Amino acid sequence: MPGTRSAVPVPLHTNGGQRDLTEEILEAVDQSEHVATNEAFPQIPQGEIKAALDRLASRSMVEYETKDNEEVILTEEGQTIADEGSHEYQIWDAVQKAGRLSDKDLGAHPASKFGRGNAIKAKWIKKDGDGWVSLAESVTDHTRVQLQHVQQHHVMQDPKQQKDYTKRKLITTRKVITYVARKGPRWAKEMRIEVTDLTAEMIADGSWKTANFKPYNFNAKGTLGGEGAGGGTGALHPLNKVREEFRKIFFNMGFEEMPTARFVDSGFWNFDALYVPQQHPARDLQDTFYVSDPPEAGPPGPDPEFDTILASMDVDDDQDESDHPTLDPAARAKDTTSKLDYTKYYDNVRAVHQDGKFGSIGYRYPFKDDEPKRLVLRTHTTSISAYVLHRLSANPRPCRYFSIDRVFRNETVDATHLAEFHQIEGVIADYNLTLGGLQAFLKRFFRNIGVPDLKFKPAYNPYTEPSMEVFAWHEGLNKIVEIGNSGMFRPEMLLAMGLPPDLRVYGFGLSLERPTMIKYGISNIRELLGHKVDLGFIEGNPAVRLDRE
Repeated sequence: MPGTRSAVPVPLHTNGGQRDLTEEILEAVDQSEHVATNEAFPQIPQGEIKAALDRLASRSMVEYETKDNEEVILTEEGQTIADEGSHEYQIWDAVQKAGRLSDKDLGAHPASKFGRGNAIKAKWIKKDGDGWVSLAESVTDHTRVQLQHVQQHHVMQDPKQQKDYTKRKLITTRKVITYVARKGPRWAKEMRIEVTDLTAEMIADGSWKTANFKPYNFNAKGTLGGEGAGGGTGALHPLNKVREEFRKIFFNMGFEEMPTARFVDSGFWNFDALYVPQQHPARDLQDTFYVSDPPEAGPPGPDPEFDTILASMDVDDDQDESDHPTLDPAARAKDTTSKLDYTKYYDNVRAVHQDGKFGSIGYRYPFKDDEPKRLVLRTHTTSISAYVLHRLSANPRPCRYFSIDRVFRNETVDATHLAEFHQIEGVIADYNLTLGGLQAFLKRFFRNIGVPDLKFKPAYNPYTEPSMEVFAWHEGLNKIVEIGNSGMFRPEMLLAMGLPPDLRVYGFGLSLERPTMIKYGISNIRELLGHKVDLGFIEGNPAVRLDRE
Protein backbone atom coordinates (compact mmCIF):
# COMPACT_ATOMS: atom_id res chain seq x y z
CA MET A 1 0.00 0.00 0.00
CA PRO A 2 1.77 3.22 -1.10
CA GLY A 3 2.00 6.54 0.65
CA THR A 4 2.25 9.80 -1.28
CA ARG A 5 4.95 12.45 -1.20
CA SER A 6 3.77 15.04 -3.71
CA ALA A 7 3.16 13.06 -6.89
CA VAL A 8 5.68 10.31 -6.12
CA PRO A 9 4.43 7.08 -4.40
CA VAL A 10 6.49 6.09 -1.36
CA PRO A 11 6.48 2.33 -0.57
CA LEU A 12 5.69 1.47 3.03
CA HIS A 13 7.43 -1.90 2.88
CA THR A 14 10.65 -2.52 4.79
CA ASN A 15 13.46 -4.96 4.05
CA GLY A 16 13.37 -4.48 0.28
CA GLY A 17 9.59 -4.94 0.01
CA GLN A 18 9.65 -8.57 1.20
CA ARG A 19 7.60 -7.85 4.30
CA ASP A 20 5.17 -5.08 5.24
CA LEU A 21 6.01 -4.92 8.93
CA THR A 22 3.54 -2.10 9.62
CA GLU A 23 0.65 -4.24 8.37
CA GLU A 24 1.86 -7.18 10.48
CA ILE A 25 1.90 -4.97 13.58
CA LEU A 26 -1.59 -3.65 12.79
CA GLU A 27 -2.83 -7.22 12.41
CA ALA A 28 -1.29 -8.26 15.72
CA VAL A 29 -2.68 -5.22 17.59
CA ASP A 30 -6.13 -5.89 16.09
CA GLN A 31 -6.10 -9.43 17.52
CA SER A 32 -4.64 -8.61 20.95
CA GLU A 33 -5.10 -5.66 23.32
CA HIS A 34 -1.37 -5.50 24.12
CA VAL A 35 1.32 -6.86 21.81
CA ALA A 36 4.82 -7.58 23.12
CA THR A 37 7.06 -7.32 20.08
CA ASN A 38 9.68 -9.75 21.41
CA GLU A 39 7.01 -12.45 21.55
CA ALA A 40 5.07 -11.51 18.40
CA PHE A 41 8.11 -10.82 16.21
CA PRO A 42 11.09 -12.62 17.80
CA GLN A 43 13.12 -12.90 14.58
CA ILE A 44 12.80 -9.27 13.44
CA PRO A 45 15.63 -6.85 14.40
CA GLN A 46 14.74 -4.31 17.07
CA GLY A 47 15.63 -1.38 14.78
CA GLU A 48 13.12 -2.45 12.13
CA ILE A 49 10.38 -2.90 14.75
CA LYS A 50 10.96 0.57 16.20
CA ALA A 51 10.97 2.19 12.76
CA ALA A 52 7.60 0.57 11.95
CA LEU A 53 6.14 1.51 15.35
CA ASP A 54 7.32 5.11 14.95
CA ARG A 55 5.68 5.28 11.54
CA LEU A 56 2.36 4.11 13.01
CA ALA A 57 2.69 6.22 16.18
CA SER A 58 3.33 9.39 14.14
CA ARG A 59 -0.14 8.85 12.65
CA SER A 60 -1.61 8.09 16.13
CA MET A 61 -2.72 4.69 14.85
CA VAL A 62 -0.86 2.87 17.63
CA GLU A 63 0.82 3.75 20.89
CA TYR A 64 3.71 1.86 22.41
CA GLU A 65 5.86 1.66 25.51
CA THR A 66 9.55 0.81 25.66
CA LYS A 67 10.76 -1.70 28.22
CA ASP A 68 14.40 -2.36 29.07
CA ASN A 69 15.10 -5.80 30.51
CA GLU A 70 18.16 -7.82 31.35
CA GLU A 71 18.20 -11.46 30.36
CA VAL A 72 20.66 -14.20 31.18
CA ILE A 73 22.34 -15.96 28.26
CA LEU A 74 24.92 -18.71 27.96
CA THR A 75 28.52 -18.06 27.07
CA GLU A 76 30.27 -20.31 24.58
CA GLU A 77 31.53 -22.52 27.40
CA GLY A 78 28.10 -22.53 29.03
CA GLN A 79 26.53 -23.63 25.74
CA THR A 80 29.04 -26.50 25.51
CA ILE A 81 28.12 -27.66 29.01
CA ALA A 82 24.39 -27.41 28.22
CA ASP A 83 24.96 -29.63 25.17
CA GLU A 84 27.55 -32.12 26.47
CA GLY A 85 27.42 -31.93 30.28
CA SER A 86 29.59 -30.33 32.94
CA HIS A 87 33.27 -31.12 33.35
CA GLU A 88 32.64 -33.24 36.44
CA TYR A 89 29.86 -35.14 34.65
CA GLN A 90 32.16 -35.86 31.71
CA ILE A 91 34.82 -37.21 34.12
CA TRP A 92 32.26 -39.43 35.91
CA ASP A 93 30.86 -40.60 32.57
CA ALA A 94 34.35 -41.55 31.33
CA VAL A 95 35.11 -43.53 34.52
CA GLN A 96 31.65 -45.13 34.55
CA LYS A 97 31.91 -46.33 30.96
CA ALA A 98 35.47 -47.64 31.40
CA GLY A 99 34.70 -49.35 34.74
CA ARG A 100 38.17 -48.35 35.88
CA LEU A 101 40.38 -45.59 34.49
CA SER A 102 44.10 -45.25 35.11
CA ASP A 103 45.45 -42.07 36.63
CA LYS A 104 47.32 -41.34 33.37
CA ASP A 105 44.23 -41.80 31.20
CA LEU A 106 42.07 -39.67 33.48
CA GLY A 107 44.68 -36.91 33.49
CA ALA A 108 44.66 -36.92 29.69
CA HIS A 109 40.90 -36.34 29.56
CA PRO A 110 40.06 -32.79 28.27
CA ALA A 111 37.75 -32.14 31.25
CA SER A 112 40.18 -33.42 33.88
CA LYS A 113 41.66 -30.06 34.83
CA PHE A 114 38.34 -28.58 36.04
CA GLY A 115 36.17 -31.69 36.44
CA ARG A 116 38.21 -34.15 38.52
CA GLY A 117 38.10 -32.12 41.74
CA ASN A 118 34.36 -31.39 41.44
CA ALA A 119 33.63 -35.07 40.70
CA ILE A 120 35.57 -36.11 43.82
CA LYS A 121 33.81 -33.40 45.86
CA ALA A 122 30.43 -34.67 44.65
CA LYS A 123 31.47 -38.25 45.61
CA TRP A 124 30.97 -39.49 42.06
CA ILE A 125 34.45 -41.03 41.74
CA LYS A 126 37.30 -42.10 44.03
CA LYS A 127 40.93 -43.14 43.80
CA ASP A 128 41.46 -46.91 43.87
CA GLY A 129 45.13 -47.79 43.91
CA ASP A 130 46.67 -46.43 40.73
CA GLY A 131 43.29 -45.90 39.06
CA TRP A 132 39.85 -44.34 39.43
CA VAL A 133 36.46 -45.99 39.89
CA SER A 134 32.87 -44.76 39.98
CA LEU A 135 30.94 -44.44 43.25
CA ALA A 136 27.48 -43.98 41.70
CA GLU A 137 25.51 -45.87 39.11
CA SER A 138 23.75 -42.68 38.00
CA VAL A 139 24.12 -38.98 38.80
CA THR A 140 22.18 -35.77 38.18
CA ASP A 141 24.20 -33.08 36.41
CA HIS A 142 22.70 -30.04 38.17
CA THR A 143 24.98 -27.61 36.34
CA ARG A 144 23.77 -28.85 32.97
CA VAL A 145 20.13 -28.79 34.09
CA GLN A 146 20.40 -25.20 35.30
CA LEU A 147 22.17 -24.04 32.14
CA GLN A 148 19.52 -25.71 29.97
CA HIS A 149 16.88 -23.84 31.98
CA VAL A 150 18.75 -20.57 31.29
CA GLN A 151 18.98 -21.47 27.61
CA GLN A 152 15.20 -21.89 27.45
CA HIS A 153 13.93 -19.17 29.80
CA HIS A 154 16.86 -16.64 29.93
CA VAL A 155 16.54 -16.30 33.69
CA MET A 156 18.21 -17.78 36.79
CA GLN A 157 16.23 -17.89 40.01
CA ASP A 158 19.10 -18.13 42.51
CA PRO A 159 21.13 -14.86 42.61
CA LYS A 160 23.99 -16.59 44.45
CA GLN A 161 24.16 -19.31 41.78
CA GLN A 162 24.00 -16.67 39.05
CA LYS A 163 26.93 -14.82 40.57
CA ASP A 164 28.92 -18.08 40.77
CA TYR A 165 28.15 -19.06 37.16
CA THR A 166 29.00 -15.55 35.96
CA LYS A 167 32.35 -15.77 37.76
CA ARG A 168 32.97 -19.14 36.07
CA LYS A 169 32.11 -17.48 32.73
CA LEU A 170 29.30 -19.89 32.02
CA ILE A 171 26.64 -17.19 31.75
CA THR A 172 26.42 -13.46 31.12
CA THR A 173 23.68 -10.85 30.88
CA ARG A 174 22.56 -8.65 28.03
CA LYS A 175 20.19 -5.72 27.75
CA VAL A 176 17.05 -6.41 25.77
CA ILE A 177 14.76 -3.65 24.52
CA THR A 178 11.17 -4.65 23.85
CA TYR A 179 8.05 -2.71 22.92
CA VAL A 180 4.44 -3.19 23.99
CA ALA A 181 2.03 -1.84 21.35
CA ARG A 182 -1.69 -1.04 21.63
CA LYS A 183 -4.35 0.78 19.65
CA GLY A 184 -3.97 4.55 19.37
CA PRO A 185 -6.52 7.43 19.18
CA ARG A 186 -6.72 7.20 15.37
CA TRP A 187 -6.70 3.44 15.16
CA ALA A 188 -7.32 1.87 11.78
CA LYS A 189 -6.49 -1.56 10.49
CA GLU A 190 -5.08 -0.17 7.28
CA MET A 191 -2.78 2.78 6.60
CA ARG A 192 -4.43 5.49 4.56
CA ILE A 193 -2.54 7.26 1.82
CA GLU A 194 -1.14 10.49 3.25
CA VAL A 195 -0.17 13.59 1.30
CA THR A 196 2.88 15.50 2.52
CA ASP A 197 2.81 18.51 0.13
CA LEU A 198 0.11 20.79 -1.22
CA THR A 199 0.68 21.10 -4.98
CA ALA A 200 -0.61 23.49 -7.62
CA GLU A 201 -2.39 20.60 -9.32
CA MET A 202 -4.30 19.76 -6.13
CA ILE A 203 -5.46 23.36 -5.80
CA ALA A 204 -6.49 23.48 -9.48
CA ASP A 205 -8.54 20.25 -9.45
CA GLY A 206 -9.88 20.65 -5.91
CA SER A 207 -8.49 17.33 -4.68
CA TRP A 208 -6.95 19.09 -1.68
CA LYS A 209 -10.43 19.26 -0.11
CA THR A 210 -10.62 15.50 0.40
CA ALA A 211 -6.88 14.72 0.65
CA ASN A 212 -5.54 13.11 3.83
CA PHE A 213 -2.63 15.40 4.78
CA LYS A 214 0.10 14.02 6.98
CA PRO A 215 0.20 16.02 10.24
CA TYR A 216 3.44 17.93 10.88
CA ASN A 217 5.53 16.42 13.67
CA PHE A 218 6.58 19.37 15.80
CA ASN A 219 8.35 17.04 18.25
CA ALA A 220 10.79 15.71 15.67
CA LYS A 221 14.47 16.43 16.17
CA GLY A 222 15.69 19.44 14.27
CA THR A 223 12.36 21.32 14.43
CA LEU A 224 11.48 24.33 16.52
CA GLY A 225 9.94 23.03 19.71
CA GLY A 226 11.51 19.61 19.17
CA GLU A 227 13.69 17.61 21.50
CA GLY A 228 16.44 19.31 23.47
CA ALA A 229 17.08 22.88 24.55
CA GLY A 230 16.91 25.30 21.69
CA GLY A 231 14.10 23.38 20.04
CA GLY A 232 16.35 20.71 18.58
CA THR A 233 18.36 23.30 16.67
CA GLY A 234 22.15 23.33 16.51
CA ALA A 235 24.32 24.58 19.37
CA LEU A 236 27.97 25.58 19.66
CA HIS A 237 30.13 23.34 21.81
CA PRO A 238 31.55 25.12 24.91
CA LEU A 239 35.06 24.68 23.48
CA ASN A 240 34.01 26.57 20.35
CA LYS A 241 32.47 29.34 22.46
CA VAL A 242 35.67 29.80 24.48
CA ARG A 243 37.75 29.47 21.31
CA GLU A 244 35.85 32.35 19.69
CA GLU A 245 36.39 34.49 22.77
CA PHE A 246 40.14 33.84 22.63
CA ARG A 247 40.21 34.65 18.90
CA LYS A 248 38.56 38.02 19.57
CA ILE A 249 41.17 38.79 22.22
CA PHE A 250 44.03 37.91 19.87
CA PHE A 251 42.56 39.97 17.01
CA ASN A 252 42.05 42.97 19.32
CA MET A 253 45.73 42.73 20.29
CA GLY A 254 46.88 42.85 16.67
CA PHE A 255 47.52 39.13 16.01
CA GLU A 256 47.01 37.25 12.75
CA GLU A 257 45.70 33.67 12.76
CA MET A 258 48.00 31.02 11.32
CA PRO A 259 46.49 28.27 9.12
CA THR A 260 46.66 25.06 11.11
CA ALA A 261 44.80 22.43 9.04
CA ARG A 262 47.76 20.05 9.06
CA PHE A 263 47.33 17.43 11.78
CA VAL A 264 50.05 15.16 10.34
CA ASP A 265 53.49 16.73 10.11
CA SER A 266 57.06 15.58 9.61
CA GLY A 267 59.52 15.03 12.41
CA PHE A 268 61.55 17.89 10.96
CA TRP A 269 58.93 20.59 11.60
CA ASN A 270 57.55 18.99 14.78
CA PHE A 271 60.92 18.36 16.45
CA ASP A 272 64.18 19.06 14.59
CA ALA A 273 63.39 22.61 13.46
CA LEU A 274 62.50 23.41 17.09
CA TYR A 275 65.92 22.28 18.31
CA VAL A 276 64.45 19.22 20.06
CA PRO A 277 67.24 16.61 20.26
CA GLN A 278 66.58 13.31 18.54
CA GLN A 279 67.04 11.47 21.84
CA HIS A 280 64.43 13.58 23.66
CA PRO A 281 61.79 11.51 25.55
CA ALA A 282 59.00 13.44 23.77
CA ARG A 283 59.98 11.61 20.57
CA ASP A 284 59.45 8.15 22.10
CA LEU A 285 56.54 5.96 21.00
CA GLN A 286 54.96 6.20 24.44
CA ASP A 287 54.59 9.99 24.04
CA THR A 288 53.99 10.50 20.31
CA PHE A 289 51.67 8.96 17.70
CA TYR A 290 53.68 8.01 14.61
CA VAL A 291 52.08 7.48 11.20
CA SER A 292 52.95 4.31 9.27
CA ASP A 293 51.22 5.04 5.95
CA PRO A 294 52.78 6.79 4.12
CA PRO A 295 56.01 5.55 5.69
CA GLU A 296 57.92 8.84 5.50
CA ALA A 297 57.79 12.49 4.48
CA GLY A 298 59.84 14.19 1.82
CA PRO A 299 62.45 16.85 2.53
CA PRO A 300 61.23 20.16 4.00
CA GLY A 301 59.79 22.46 1.39
CA PRO A 302 57.05 25.00 0.67
CA ASP A 303 53.36 24.35 1.29
CA PRO A 304 51.52 26.27 -1.48
CA GLU A 305 48.14 26.21 0.29
CA PHE A 306 49.53 27.55 3.56
CA ASP A 307 51.72 30.08 1.77
CA THR A 308 48.77 31.45 -0.21
CA ILE A 309 46.73 31.95 2.98
CA LEU A 310 49.66 33.69 4.68
CA ALA A 311 50.27 35.84 1.60
CA SER A 312 46.63 36.98 1.61
CA MET A 313 47.07 38.12 5.22
CA ASP A 314 50.21 40.01 4.24
CA VAL A 315 48.23 41.88 1.55
CA ASP A 316 45.57 42.83 4.07
CA ASP A 317 48.20 44.22 6.43
CA ASP A 318 50.34 46.11 3.91
CA GLN A 319 49.79 49.83 4.01
CA ASP A 320 51.84 50.56 0.90
CA GLU A 321 50.68 48.31 -1.94
CA SER A 322 53.20 49.90 -4.35
CA ASP A 323 55.90 47.63 -2.91
CA HIS A 324 54.21 44.66 -4.53
CA PRO A 325 53.95 44.21 -8.29
CA THR A 326 50.93 41.94 -7.87
CA LEU A 327 48.30 41.52 -5.17
CA ASP A 328 47.40 37.97 -6.20
CA PRO A 329 48.08 35.87 -3.04
CA ALA A 330 49.21 32.79 -4.98
CA ALA A 331 51.72 34.82 -7.00
CA ARG A 332 52.93 36.60 -3.85
CA ALA A 333 53.30 33.26 -2.07
CA LYS A 334 55.39 31.92 -4.95
CA ASP A 335 57.53 35.05 -4.90
CA THR A 336 58.14 34.67 -1.15
CA THR A 337 59.06 30.98 -1.30
CA SER A 338 61.47 31.64 -4.16
CA LYS A 339 63.58 33.59 -1.66
CA LEU A 340 63.75 30.64 0.76
CA ASP A 341 66.49 28.02 0.57
CA TYR A 342 65.04 24.92 2.25
CA THR A 343 68.17 22.83 1.56
CA LYS A 344 70.35 25.36 3.37
CA TYR A 345 67.81 25.54 6.20
CA TYR A 346 67.92 21.75 6.64
CA ASP A 347 71.72 21.78 6.61
CA ASN A 348 71.72 24.55 9.26
CA VAL A 349 69.38 22.55 11.49
CA ARG A 350 71.50 19.45 11.04
CA ALA A 351 74.71 21.33 11.82
CA VAL A 352 73.38 23.11 14.91
CA HIS A 353 72.24 19.76 16.35
CA GLN A 354 75.34 17.74 15.51
CA ASP A 355 78.30 20.09 15.60
CA GLY A 356 76.98 23.42 16.87
CA LYS A 357 76.65 26.64 14.88
CA PHE A 358 75.78 30.34 15.27
CA GLY A 359 77.83 30.51 18.49
CA SER A 360 76.21 27.42 19.99
CA ILE A 361 78.06 24.18 20.75
CA GLY A 362 74.92 22.21 19.83
CA TYR A 363 74.00 18.81 21.24
CA ARG A 364 77.04 17.09 19.68
CA TYR A 365 75.47 13.78 18.62
CA PRO A 366 75.32 12.07 15.21
CA PHE A 367 72.27 13.55 13.49
CA LYS A 368 70.15 10.82 11.85
CA ASP A 369 68.53 11.90 8.57
CA ASP A 370 65.76 9.30 8.96
CA GLU A 371 64.23 11.02 12.01
CA PRO A 372 63.14 14.23 10.23
CA LYS A 373 61.29 12.10 7.65
CA ARG A 374 59.10 10.31 10.20
CA LEU A 375 55.45 11.37 10.08
CA VAL A 376 53.69 12.17 13.35
CA LEU A 377 50.36 13.41 14.59
CA ARG A 378 51.61 16.83 15.62
CA THR A 379 52.31 17.08 19.35
CA HIS A 380 52.00 20.88 19.35
CA THR A 381 51.05 23.69 16.98
CA THR A 382 54.58 25.06 17.39
CA SER A 383 55.41 23.04 14.28
CA ILE A 384 53.19 25.49 12.37
CA SER A 385 54.89 28.43 14.13
CA ALA A 386 58.28 27.12 12.97
CA TYR A 387 57.09 27.02 9.35
CA VAL A 388 55.67 30.55 9.57
CA LEU A 389 58.81 31.93 11.22
CA HIS A 390 61.04 30.37 8.56
CA ARG A 391 58.84 31.99 5.91
CA LEU A 392 59.37 35.29 7.76
CA SER A 393 63.09 35.12 6.93
CA ALA A 394 62.21 36.05 3.32
CA ASN A 395 61.02 39.44 4.63
CA PRO A 396 62.07 39.93 8.28
CA ARG A 397 59.74 42.33 10.12
CA PRO A 398 57.79 42.65 13.38
CA CYS A 399 54.65 40.50 13.39
CA ARG A 400 52.23 38.69 15.67
CA TYR A 401 50.69 35.28 14.97
CA PHE A 402 48.42 32.95 16.91
CA SER A 403 46.78 29.55 16.44
CA ILE A 404 44.12 27.49 18.24
CA ASP A 405 43.81 23.91 17.10
CA ARG A 406 44.07 20.23 17.99
CA VAL A 407 47.27 18.47 19.00
CA PHE A 408 47.86 14.83 19.91
CA ARG A 409 49.82 13.14 22.70
CA ASN A 410 50.05 9.46 23.56
CA GLU A 411 48.83 10.01 27.13
CA THR A 412 46.78 7.90 29.52
CA VAL A 413 43.20 9.19 29.61
CA ASP A 414 42.03 10.38 33.02
CA ALA A 415 39.93 13.17 34.51
CA THR A 416 42.26 15.91 33.26
CA HIS A 417 44.05 14.36 30.26
CA LEU A 418 43.01 13.16 26.81
CA ALA A 419 45.02 11.78 23.91
CA GLU A 420 44.03 14.90 21.94
CA PHE A 421 43.40 18.43 23.10
CA HIS A 422 43.45 22.01 21.82
CA GLN A 423 46.50 24.22 22.13
CA ILE A 424 46.38 28.01 22.15
CA GLU A 425 49.67 29.44 20.92
CA GLY A 426 50.96 32.92 20.23
CA VAL A 427 54.26 34.17 18.78
CA ILE A 428 55.51 37.75 18.65
CA ALA A 429 58.50 38.69 16.51
CA ASP A 430 60.15 42.07 16.97
CA TYR A 431 63.56 43.66 17.33
CA ASN A 432 65.45 43.69 20.64
CA LEU A 433 62.74 42.01 22.71
CA THR A 434 63.48 41.27 26.39
CA LEU A 435 62.20 38.85 29.02
CA GLY A 436 60.64 41.71 30.96
CA GLY A 437 58.65 42.63 27.89
CA LEU A 438 57.33 39.05 27.69
CA GLN A 439 56.20 39.18 31.32
CA ALA A 440 54.46 42.52 30.75
CA PHE A 441 52.69 41.18 27.67
CA LEU A 442 51.54 38.01 29.44
CA LYS A 443 50.08 40.05 32.30
CA ARG A 444 48.14 42.12 29.79
CA PHE A 445 46.98 39.07 27.84
CA PHE A 446 45.78 37.11 30.87
CA ARG A 447 44.11 40.23 32.30
CA ASN A 448 41.92 40.16 29.19
CA ILE A 449 40.71 36.66 30.06
CA GLY A 450 39.95 37.52 33.68
CA VAL A 451 43.22 36.42 35.31
CA PRO A 452 44.70 39.56 36.91
CA ASP A 453 47.59 38.28 39.04
CA LEU A 454 50.34 36.07 37.56
CA LYS A 455 53.32 34.25 39.00
CA PHE A 456 56.30 33.12 36.91
CA LYS A 457 58.58 30.14 37.50
CA PRO A 458 61.72 29.23 35.53
CA ALA A 459 61.29 26.18 33.32
CA TYR A 460 62.99 24.19 30.58
CA ASN A 461 61.89 23.88 26.96
CA PRO A 462 64.23 22.66 24.19
CA TYR A 463 63.29 25.54 21.87
CA THR A 464 62.99 28.47 24.31
CA GLU A 465 65.57 30.02 26.61
CA PRO A 466 64.79 31.57 29.00
CA SER A 467 61.53 29.68 29.61
CA MET A 468 58.81 30.38 32.16
CA GLU A 469 55.78 28.52 33.47
CA VAL A 470 52.83 30.83 34.17
CA PHE A 471 50.78 30.38 37.35
CA ALA A 472 47.66 32.08 38.70
CA TRP A 473 45.35 31.82 41.70
CA HIS A 474 42.31 29.59 41.14
CA GLU A 475 39.38 30.62 43.33
CA GLY A 476 37.49 27.36 42.89
CA LEU A 477 40.44 25.14 43.82
CA ASN A 478 41.69 27.70 46.37
CA LYS A 479 45.28 27.33 45.24
CA ILE A 480 47.80 28.51 42.62
CA VAL A 481 47.65 26.44 39.42
CA GLU A 482 49.72 26.37 36.22
CA ILE A 483 47.85 28.02 33.34
CA GLY A 484 50.46 28.26 30.58
CA ASN A 485 54.02 28.09 29.35
CA SER A 486 56.19 30.72 27.70
CA GLY A 487 59.69 31.69 26.66
CA MET A 488 61.94 33.32 24.06
CA PHE A 489 62.81 31.15 21.07
CA ARG A 490 66.46 30.05 21.09
CA PRO A 491 69.01 31.56 18.65
CA GLU A 492 69.81 27.99 17.50
CA MET A 493 66.26 27.81 16.15
CA LEU A 494 65.88 31.33 14.73
CA LEU A 495 69.34 31.88 13.24
CA ALA A 496 69.15 28.52 11.43
CA MET A 497 66.06 29.90 9.66
CA GLY A 498 68.01 32.91 8.36
CA LEU A 499 66.38 35.52 10.63
CA PRO A 500 68.58 38.48 11.68
CA PRO A 501 70.22 38.19 15.13
CA ASP A 502 68.36 41.18 16.60
CA LEU A 503 64.92 39.88 15.57
CA ARG A 504 63.73 37.95 18.61
CA VAL A 505 60.55 35.97 19.14
CA TYR A 506 58.28 35.44 22.13
CA GLY A 507 56.35 32.18 22.34
CA PHE A 508 53.57 31.31 24.76
CA GLY A 509 50.83 28.71 24.97
CA LEU A 510 48.06 27.22 27.05
CA SER A 511 45.36 24.61 26.57
CA LEU A 512 41.83 25.49 25.52
CA GLU A 513 40.27 22.79 27.70
CA ARG A 514 41.46 24.07 31.08
CA PRO A 515 39.92 27.58 30.92
CA THR A 516 36.75 26.04 29.45
CA MET A 517 36.49 23.58 32.34
CA ILE A 518 37.06 26.38 34.83
CA LYS A 519 34.46 28.69 33.27
CA TYR A 520 31.79 25.99 32.98
CA GLY A 521 32.53 24.28 36.29
CA ILE A 522 33.58 20.93 34.77
CA SER A 523 35.80 18.68 36.89
CA ASN A 524 36.25 15.76 34.45
CA ILE A 525 37.49 16.47 30.92
CA ARG A 526 35.57 13.43 29.63
CA GLU A 527 32.37 15.35 30.38
CA LEU A 528 33.59 18.01 27.93
CA LEU A 529 34.80 15.77 25.08
CA GLY A 530 33.89 12.23 24.07
CA HIS A 531 30.93 9.88 24.23
CA LYS A 532 29.98 10.84 27.81
CA VAL A 533 29.12 14.43 26.90
CA ASP A 534 25.61 15.50 27.95
CA LEU A 535 23.94 17.07 24.89
CA GLY A 536 21.62 19.02 27.17
CA PHE A 537 24.70 20.64 28.72
CA ILE A 538 26.03 21.51 25.25
CA GLU A 539 22.76 23.06 24.12
CA GLY A 540 21.79 24.82 27.35
CA ASN A 541 24.94 26.73 28.27
CA PRO A 542 25.28 30.36 27.18
CA ALA A 543 28.24 31.98 25.50
CA VAL A 544 31.18 32.72 27.78
CA ARG A 545 32.89 35.99 28.71
CA LEU A 546 36.43 35.26 29.86
CA ASP A 547 36.74 38.67 31.53
CA ARG A 548 33.58 38.17 33.61
CA GLU A 549 32.76 35.84 36.50
